[in-house]
Amino acid sequence: MTTLATSAQKYLHDTLGVATSRHAPWMGLESLPYFLRDAFDVQQLEILDHQVLLALERHPDKASVADIRNRLDKLRAVAGIPVVYVTEALASYERKRLIVQKVPFIVPGNQLYLPDLGLDLREYFRQRPSSADTLLSPSAQAMLIAALLRPHWEAEWHPAETAKMLGYTAMTVSRAVRELVAAGVAEVQKTGRSQYLNMKASALETWEQALPLLRSPVQRTVWLATPPPTKPRMRVAGLSALARISMLAEPRSPVFAVNRSDWQTLKADIDELPEAMPNAYECQLWNYSPALGPDSDMVDPLSLMLSLRDTTDERVQSALDDLKEQLPW
Repeated sequence: MTTLATSAQKYLHDTLGVATSRHAPWMGLESLPYFLRDAFDVQQLEILDHQVLLALERHPDKASVADIRNRLDKLRAVAGIPVVYVTEALASYERKRLIVQKVPFIVPGNQLYLPDLGLDLREYFRQRPSSADTLLSPSAQAMLIAALLRPHWEAEWHPAETAKMLGYTAMTVSRAVRELVAAGVAEVQKTGRSQYLNMKASALETWEQALPLLRSPVQRTVWLATPPPTKPRMRVAGLSALARISMLAEPRSPVFAVNRSDWQTLKADIDELPEAMPNAYECQLWNYSPALGPDSDMVDPLSLMLSLRDTTDERVQSALDDLKEQLPW
């Protein structure tokens, strides 16, 4: 396992360009229950003045993602510092599940996902000229999702056309294009006076690459005493939408979504409740339009996944896995 720890340390240095201290066995190892000592070789590492533990997988036939997450949570609770899962290989679906559940991990030479190593480290990333670790703005995220959901997938797309559909200004479009290019998911191509964006990979690969940079579209939730109007741009959302396309049961409170700007024109005529109550209606206020997909009374599947990806209910996560299989890519 020392070799795996060394590989992880070298990968951090080569990928991030940051100095790391030498790894060493964690002094609190003997305080761990046996099942954790059997699952991981635990090494301590310092990155930019942040102490972290590397939980190095000991068994090639590793546990399920749910078990890995539970073990890491217990290890972090005992150590009181961030814990990063390190393994030699991960299947594509395992990487996606770990990212969805915000579990830090390193696959040396392949991929790393470090969402919570501390404020100083995140600030360091943002200062790098070519950094792609800053979350996309809501407008850039909406444009990317709208492009991915086009009925006939093509790598090349016209951002101005997408922005027109979303009602964005030229300034917003320009800023969103810069973000998408900086994130590495698209590159600019010009034909005459027209500017196009070209995806560097397939739709599925682009989505997976962008996933760590995307946020939940839900800014906040309000509760209504009566059903919300279906217009402007109101859509079935959350667990109500997921229940329609999976075996998940309908939630007790129907869930809808509306753009924040549209909510401003609606709220004067809506009976808003101070908190969730029986028979109430849940209304999510989104940072961008919930009507990005094809004609439907539901939110688009990609934004739906983002809005629910932090849910810890295994039934919801299983339904989200089924939803991924229904994507047209």
